[in-house]
Amino acid sequence: MADRVLITGGAGFIGAHLGRRLVSDGCDVTLLDDFSRGVMDEELAGLSRAARLVRHDLSQPITDGSLPGDFDVVYHLAAVVGVRRALDDPAGVLRTNVQATVHVLDYCDRNPPAAVFLSSTSEVGDGAAQLGLAGLPTAEDAPFALARVHHPRASYALSKAVSEAMLHARADRFRVRIGRYYNVFGPRMGSAHVIPQFIERLGSGVDPFPVYGGDQRRAFCYVDDAVEATVRLTALPSQEPVVANIGNDREEITMFQLAHRLMDMTKARRTVSAMPPPSASPARRLPDLRTLRTLLPSLPVTDLDTGLREVLRWYRQRGLPTGLERTP
Repeated sequence: MADRVLITGGAGFIGAHLGRRLVSDGCDVTLLDDFSRGVMDEELAGLSRAARLVRHDLSQPITDGSLPGDFDVVYHLAAVVGVRRALDDPAGVLRTNVQATVHVLDYCDRNPPAAVFLSSTSEVGDGAAQLGLAGLPTAEDAPFALARVHHPRASYALSKAVSEAMLHARADRFRVRIGRYYNVFGPRMGSAHVIPQFIERLGSGVDPFPVYGGDQRRAFCYVDDAVEATVRLTALPSQEPVVANIGNDREEITMFQLAHRLMDMTKARRTVSAMPPPSASPARRLPDLRTLRTLLPSLPVTDLDTGLREVLRWYRQRGLPTGLERTP
């Protein structure tokens, strides 16, 4: 019998990719979303023909009978994300994300699945690295710390740390899986992240080309790799709770290098303008993936150039602004 799966945030970036993967695996998939960020585009419409789509705002409880029966696995991906939203409304980010986790776990308490996966964030470990309490690459057992506790951006990391704690407290009820995503990118990720922002600036002909925090270093993880790790991590039979970084530790790149890489790929030459880094953003972020590799030793790794070309192809197929037509 096919696994019955619930994905909260199923209309979002990782949620929709995860939904497609699980449908292709033969699972019975329900996507739950309030469409505060996700959009009913052609891709989601296609997915919704193979999966069940439920519109619900997780600031409100999930009432009994509002979802189609019990689930074998719950993937809780719904959250307010993005630096801009945290800066503009930190109280809203903290409140919304914690409420969403409370209501999902309340539902799971009443209707226990075999496993619950929580999408967490690299920002849970960023503070310890910034304060010198943990090294780089940063492991999952680094202490949780906020380098600037009252900075608006801290609201997102705090909301995820609280969500992790609430899920850990239920390890006696179902398998607990927590994945801390590190700079996941791919098609249909919206415009609130650096890679789509760079692509859209290139396509619109912005020159000089602003690069904020050009010397900051990141290692980007292609979404298919993140989804593969998520599915396989959740399926592990062990009853012990698992917290694992999910990312790519092999291709660190500065923001200046990223901008030039995309210019090379698109043949769009611009004059780079160095701008100050975003407020409270870490100078370097790199995951320690030893836990993931120990548990899942044969995970695929998509190299950065391949992933970037896939994103550019996705943009081109949807009508890029003039200037990126020559993308390979």
